[in-house]
Amino acid sequence: MEVVPHLHHGGYAPRNALNADELKQGITERSQTRGDETSIRAWLQNHFYRHLVSNFEPAQRIHTQEDALTVLGCSPAPRWLSRHFNEQDKTVPLVWVDPKAPPLLLQEALLVEFLASRSGTPLEGKLERINCPQALMLWEKEHAQMVTRTAQGWRASQPQALRSVVTCGEHTWVELLPKSPLLRAEMAYESYAMRHCLGQFADRKALTGGYGEYYAHAAENGHMRLFSLRDSQGQPHITLSMTVHANGEMTIEQVKGKQNRAPIERYVEPLLRGLNALGTDQQSPPDCIAMGIVRTHAGWMRIEQVSDASDQTRLVVRYPHLFARLAAPSAMVEWLVAARQVDLLQHVEPQAASVRYAVRHVLDPLNPPDLSDNRHFSTEGVPWVGLSSAHAAGIIDWQAKTR
Repeated sequence: MEVVPHLHHGGYAPRNALNADELKQGITERSQTRGDETSIRAWLQNHFYRHLVSNFEPAQRIHTQEDALTVLGCSPAPRWLSRHFNEQDKTVPLVWVDPKAPPLLLQEALLVEFLASRSGTPLEGKLERINCPQALMLWEKEHAQMVTRTAQGWRASQPQALRSVVTCGEHTWVELLPKSPLLRAEMAYESYAMRHCLGQFADRKALTGGYGEYYAHAAENGHMRLFSLRDSQGQPHITLSMTVHANGEMTIEQVKGKQNRAPIERYVEPLLRGLNALGTDQQSPPDCIAMGIVRTHAGWMRIEQVSDASDQTRLVVRYPHLFARLAAPSAMVEWLVAARQVDLLQHVEPQAASVRYAVRHVLDPLNPPDLSDNRHFSTEGVPWVGLSSAHAAGIIDWQAKTR
């Protein structure tokens, strides 16, 4: 961080500059060469110019008219110069500022950086209210914070290390390029912003070792691909890591929101769009299940949207508790739950009449069926051919003894 010398911490001090016109012309020419925005150029011509005249150091003090003529050399003296030295009150000092002094050019460059960084923020329309000393102090404060954060693992985002892959409305999925020399720096930025271990390197300066080394090494060697869901300001909201197999297929390794938590609801749809666009194998890892999404033969979708009987069966076999989230479970799935975890049906009444009949003693344990009424076994639209009351009673007794 460069230190800005001798800031005047109030406004603009009473001082005159012998070469004020030259200073203003230099500001304008440099701004035009850079192609600054109109608002930035106007600020520089106003506030930075006033700062150079009033506060900037180093500045050469002009005590006599001879001093002034020496400094001016072949340049003509301004008309007001004689009047300045003839006045009795000389409390307002006169200085000459080198228009090409490195400290001057440095301050101008960092102020342009400060002003440009406010583009698109609420502060953009209020720049004229901030004088130059205030802007310089804000710049110093922010860069001191950056030094502290860098020591804690922070890095600035590196656009050269990113490739846009899927656009989802206001958000974009970007891939961290494995062959980029800035990959590790971008991993460090992702990790710092998201507060997880992806880019947590043991050596934060060299970006080596630790958790970050594992992920970086895997990505650099083609065994893993790393993706980030970014907003229009470049802020990450989901980090996605995918294991790459020899046949080119990808399995989701992790899907993380901030602080290693599951991403929040507002990012579920962008995640689904991203996963379906990128393509994965048929596995649904725990991170995705925790978010309420699952891989089906038709692609990634919310659990509530899964309607295919085979997809439902595969899901419930592995995660029985997700049965309650299916909007329209198939009869096969209900029979599966009845056989393996019948208590789940106490909370979700079966839609299949045959299953409701088979587990009626579970659904309403305080009102067991009347086995003396043979008609009971041919109701609910389900025919029970050849099932007598005695036979039914025997089945229920057997179930009671084996539970």
